[in-house]
Amino acid sequence: MALLPITGKVNRQIRTIGFTIAGFTATLLVGGFLVQSADAYRYRTSTTGVVYTESNTPSENENTVLGFQRDADGNLTPLPTSPFSTGGAGITNAGGITVQNVIANSEHTRLFAINSGSNTIAVFDINQEDGSLSPVEGSPFPSGGVNPVSLGLAKDILYVVNRNKDPKNPSQDASGSLPNYTAFRVTPKGRLIPVPGSTVSGPTDSRPTQALISQDKHLLFGVDRGSGLLRSFQILRGGRLLESPNSPQPLPASEFSPGTPQASVLGSGNPQATALGLQVHPKLPILYVGFFTINKLGVYSFDPRTGKLTFLKTVPNSGQLVCWLTTNRAGTRLYTSNPGDNSISVYDIAQDPTTPVEIQNVKLHGSGGSADLTLDPTESFLQAVSQGNSPNIAEGNGLDVLKVNPQDGTLSEVSSSPFPLPSVNGSVPLGIVAK
Repeated sequence: MALLPITGKVNRQIRTIGFTIAGFTATLLVGGFLVQSADAYRYRTSTTGVVYTESNTPSENENTVLGFQRDADGNLTPLPTSPFSTGGAGITNAGGITVQNVIANSEHTRLFAINSGSNTIAVFDINQEDGSLSPVEGSPFPSGGVNPVSLGLAKDILYVVNRNKDPKNPSQDASGSLPNYTAFRVTPKGRLIPVPGSTVSGPTDSRPTQALISQDKHLLFGVDRGSGLLRSFQILRGGRLLESPNSPQPLPASEFSPGTPQASVLGSGNPQATALGLQVHPKLPILYVGFFTINKLGVYSFDPRTGKLTFLKTVPNSGQLVCWLTTNRAGTRLYTSNPGDNSISVYDIAQDPTTPVEIQNVKLHGSGGSADLTLDPTESFLQAVSQGNSPNIAEGNGLDVLKVNPQDGTLSEVSSSPFPLPSVNGSVPLGIVAK
């Protein structure tokens, strides 16, 4: 279906579209809530999958991607050839403030990972037989700035968010640079070639966190955690970015006004107007935003041509510090990770996508805080990476695996979860990809 901009008639338009989606979903329920096509059904019959995350080891040339085989019950086993060197360094105690550190292309034949401590991007080919990774020639490649924290892929253009100076990680000299979004062309062999004139810089204290690409690959959304601004860009031919009308946009002052209750884990006082995770609806021009300081999910509409954002509303989240977000392909369920209480929330977005309704909150088994999360291609499992907290960081680092109920999209954590992950010099794992 074509994407139409949501204007002042948003309620009537969305209700009409929402009812259409709800009816389509009801048809799917007969054969299984999450089955979208014959290809999806063939995926479902597979008994195994592979999950990747990044160790984020801060020592030079010691950072790695960790690979795990997932069996039909959700149990994880390290791949025999894992870990896979990224040729660079991570950073100590990333503080759970980055998104999309590890991503794959839509075919799951190539994987990209950041080296935040050495300002490079590692690129791997994925072996389709055993899930092993092989670095492409020339990997890792310069990130185009200091402290890369997020990746987004629009066809053959890779976007890198370079945060620059980070108050939690002041080890790198960022005095001669600015935070930026930079584009690279990905060659057929996986090499990264900078796109001339593509770098868009921000203020020194902006601390950008994400490069979220729209479903049609025409827009990029970002958030400046330091300044509390949302950004949207049009992706031009060749990969350059053009900032959208009304971008950057402050978060809605009404939601962060004095006296607004703040997330209890952050203490008392007026909440900072800031956000972290972003996710677009898979079928409609709707952007979801994690307002983590007030435990709410923000909902925006956007013009699918220009990227112009319009704030619609917020809905409550029963977890603490709602941050990372993902949706299923049908656009009927949205999942959030909430590191403040190590939980995952499930929202119904089938009936009215502009008003997500929380239907479940699952407390995870581990002692860390849930971070980035993803569904596998069959949408049978949701995987999340958990990060430990000081002083015993290593005890909380792990990979969580939750079974998705095919009838209603709710979750149940498998008994062997979480799979523990190491910590080196205070490092926490970053990013997650499942295939």
